[in-house]
Amino acid sequence: MGIRSKLLEIPFIKNWKRNREKKKFKGSELYWEERYQQGDNSGSGSYDHLAEHKADVINDFVAKNNIKTVMEFGCGDGNQLKIAKYPEYVGLDVSPTAVKMCYNQFKADKSKSFYVYNSMAFHDNARFFHADLTMSLDVLYHLVERDIFENYLLHLFAAADKYVIIYASDYNQTEEPVHQHENRRSFTDFVNKNIKGWKLKELIKNKYPKTENGLIGSYSDFYIYEKA
Repeated sequence: MGIRSKLLEIPFIKNWKRNREKKKFKGSELYWEERYQQGDNSGSGSYDHLAEHKADVINDFVAKNNIKTVMEFGCGDGNQLKIAKYPEYVGLDVSPTAVKMCYNQFKADKSKSFYVYNSMAFHDNARFFHADLTMSLDVLYHLVERDIFENYLLHLFAAADKYVIIYASDYNQTEEPVHQHENRRSFTDFVNKNIKGWKLKELIKNKYPKTENGLIGSYSDFYIYEKA
């Protein structure tokens, strides 16, 4: 096969993969539940050097700002939580299997609680769910449905008493995604237009912005919001 034929084959393979994933994809919530049921994990961002980077930033922020309570919207398999230092913690996730995994790992730790979360069926007018700091770590670009994405952000900020930390990419994706469980949007645009009373306190760029020297990188950066 010549070089030209090989180059023509690459787009064909990408399109074939996209079409195959489209047929299999049944929504973001079901994707993650099935993923955890099959024994898969939360992804590379919750492991190794990327997990350590997140822990370094967040643990330092919690200590310096005297944070007593932390609530995470999208706790995943709990691996990131193993290296976290939070006085009290509540983890929410769309996957019942992930919630059970977290409970089994931390059931002896009375400072941690876990609940199943559904952004389309979550109405906490009395604010039973609230914390000094709420967090979203590597979650937003996995919320491919716009209504789920928007409800999630509204709940994330409504539950925060002092601070919100978002670790995600912040741009509007123009090309069709290779992976159907990803859709990148500019969440700062939505926050600025729809969520009042908050200001962006700090932007911390990723220590590992791309794949380099064999290390897996990330498009995510830290966006730290403070209640105005």
